[in-house]
Amino acid sequence: MSNYIEKLNWRYATKRMNNTPIAEDKLARIVDAIHLAPTSVGLQPFNLLVIKDAETRAKIAPAIYNQPQVKEGAAVLVFAVWATAGEAEVDAYMNQIAQERNVPLETLADFRAMVSGAVKGKSPAELHTWFANQTYIALGFGLVAAAIENVDSTPMEGFNPAALDEVLGLAAKGLKSTVVLVLGNRDEATDYLVNAKKVRRPKAEFVEYI
Repeated sequence: MSNYIEKLNWRYATKRMNNTPIAEDKLARIVDAIHLAPTSVGLQPFNLLVIKDAETRAKIAPAIYNQPQVKEGAAVLVFAVWATAGEAEVDAYMNQIAQERNVPLETLADFRAMVSGAVKGKSPAELHTWFANQTYIALGFGLVAAAIENVDSTPMEGFNPAALDEVLGLAAKGLKSTVVLVLGNRDEATDYLVNAKKVRRPKAEFVEYI
């Protein structure tokens, strides 16, 4: 595998894509990377919608302000947080830990109390912010994985969450969209950024070693 820093220099927020598919195994590995992203206390309080269907992407395009990548890309990944969380979600998580790690449920009592307290101790707005922050960590994993796979990507915050939620019926699933990631292949003929130099603050100003 080539140096991943080279891959990160290769990637950019692609503005135009060329309506070609990406390999299923590459998409699967990007999704796996997102699934493996860390979350606070390991709760994973969000779902990932992988929208490949062209008709569905056309329907959600107005909610994403008709940014062309939505239709021109190969897949639109929607990160959607749980609208609410409580004891049921905490218990499901504890049961999964006990089962997968083969440990008695009672040994998780202290951890359960901590997670439950963190959930119950937040207002709905605070809970949404906490959960939404976890999606950005996962988004980062997806961006890096896409670069390693030589798949172009565009992270998007510029959309109407309420409108997107309505089109996808997320309220009925107890979900709220927070961020979007489009995957596809750059259109070198029409994307004005395709050959643009990546601009970052000088490391001497950006990094401080202590």
